[in-house]
Amino acid sequence: MSVHARARLRAEPDGRGGTSLPVLESDGPLALRRTRSPRSRYSRVTVVGAMSAPLNGDRLAIEAEAADGARLIVDAAAATVALPGPRPDADPSTYTVNLTVGEGAALHWLPDQLVSAHGSRLHQTTRVQLAATARLLLREEQILGRHAEPTGALTTRLTVHRAGGLLLDQQLTYGPDTPAGWDGPAVLGGHRATGQLLLADPSFEDTPLPARLLGPTAALTPLAGPAVLVTAVAADARVLRGILDDAMRELLDGLKESCEEGFEKEPEG
Repeated sequence: MSVHARARLRAEPDGRGGTSLPVLESDGPLALRRTRSPRSRYSRVTVVGAMSAPLNGDRLAIEAEAADGARLIVDAAAATVALPGPRPDADPSTYTVNLTVGEGAALHWLPDQLVSAHGSRLHQTTRVQLAATARLLLREEQILGRHAEPTGALTTRLTVHRAGGLLLDQQLTYGPDTPAGWDGPAVLGGHRATGQLLLADPSFEDTPLPARLLGPTAALTPLAGPAVLVTAVAADARVLRGILDDAMRELLDGLKESCEEGFEKEPEG
């Protein structure tokens, strides 16, 4: 039997310079745990997998909101592994993430890597609504197959709206049933780890960053709005995380120098 689960969290200013979590609702395999934040102004929530999921046919969703003025970090205790389950011929599983960031609020959305195991079929959708003065740091990583196995079928879509306008709409598809060329030189070039880092900050309106390469397999692209997108491919999960971590540190250090009220540097670990 497939699993249907929806977890919810909401962060609000606590009136004392910090952030509270009036809504923290776990469901099924999506267990939300309040964890220690390295910064006093931020609340931190860690997603802990309470069971193996998603399996083909499962329907999972997370809704997270940082209300006006709130500071929220969401991370994960371990990678999410999409598995075929007992019925490989079942409908694809779905994993939907809905994020809302209010005026003057900041959200770091930093889940662990998504592993597409052989035989799995997953459609992942991330939708983000940003207020005009909201700040967002979002990382997504996809690992195509476990060690020495072919990838499953994976489709991911990331849609970001800011102040009612479209900032980014990107869909990627990998694995079986994907048109030929998805792993060719124009796309992955034989790599099996791919990811992206999105940083949206109002300060980019005055000081936009130029497009540039970040080494041989990564690039930074400014968006048509106050945001930049880093995309990368790598041979494996470890190398990919290193590329994105380096890009994140550089971007956050630059923002801290230009705007003390902006993002603070993400702590190690």
